[in-house]
Amino acid sequence: MTAPFLQTPNQTQPMKTQLKTIVLAALTTLPLIALTAEPEKPAADQTHKVVFEVAIDGAEKWQAALRNVENVQKALGAKNTKIEVVTHGKGVGMLLAKTSAENAEIKAKLEKLHADGVIFAACENTMKREKIEKKDLVELSTTVDSGVSEVIRKQEDGYAYIKSGG
Repeated sequence: MTAPFLQTPNQTQPMKTQLKTIVLAALTTLPLIALTAEPEKPAADQTHKVVFEVAIDGAEKWQAALRNVENVQKALGAKNTKIEVVTHGKGVGMLLAKTSAENAEIKAKLEKLHADGVIFAACENTMKREKIEKKDLVELSTTVDSGVSEVIRKQEDGYAYIKSGG
């Protein structure tokens, strides 16, 4: 008796059936192997880079955005995160000194997050349009030439993107 893989051309029908069986077995087994594989765990000292875009108006929405930043730090560890909050449009209001003077909760969150290494950046295009000067911002903030362009640069540098507050 000849081995199945050594069949002659006039025996092609059993060969096709065997080939179908082999392909079917492979297709049903491979997903099971993938399910049993252990997921790769991130290194304990991995740095998570995140850019938050804030372009909305209102203290309640700004507080929600800041809570999102806090939650990322809690989940991933403040020492394991590199976070930049980029504000533009109506979002720049979050970084106005006037806002912090009027809202102690926002002021406290900005100061705490900044102390934990979070960078707060205001869009200079928005500042020019709204006639906001650097002295009008909270001292802990910085400025960027373009808020949207800063978000793009951060994403190109491997930062995860979060549109926050809305």
